[in-house]
Amino acid sequence: MAGEKMSPEAFREMVKGKSDGELLAAVKGSESQVLDGTFESMKDAFDPSKAAGVTAVVQYNIDTPSGLMSYHLKVENGTCSIGKGASSNPRVTLALDLPNFLRMMIGELNGMQAFMSGKLKVSGDIFFSQSIASWFKQAGG
Repeated sequence: MAGEKMSPEAFREMVKGKSDGELLAAVKGSESQVLDGTFESMKDAFDPSKAAGVTAVVQYNIDTPSGLMSYHLKVENGTCSIGKGASSNPRVTLALDLPNFLRMMIGELNGMQAFMSGKLKVSGDIFFSQSIASWFKQAGG
């Protein structure tokens, strides 16, 4: 899986219905490449009309077997850019483990349900965080 470009459909199939152990085994040793590809796909799936008038930085802290990996997404003037590492001033920070992050990316795990069950930790503007998913077309869906 490392180094290969996955279609949204193939990504969905890789993640859908898999246990934490199965997902972690599938990405073992390539967590960074998988996350790099996932965030690039988010940029590709960004729908500027859904984020009209929004200027914000969203930070993602993802717990992986290789350690904590941080990415940030910047939305401004109808564009979406992705960066590795922590942002100095995010509007909201989302923290979760790698399997649950991947499930959220395909819509198998609802962000509100993840938050309510403790799988997703949100700091900063919690109400704002509820709009983030609507900015993107779902992978393979």
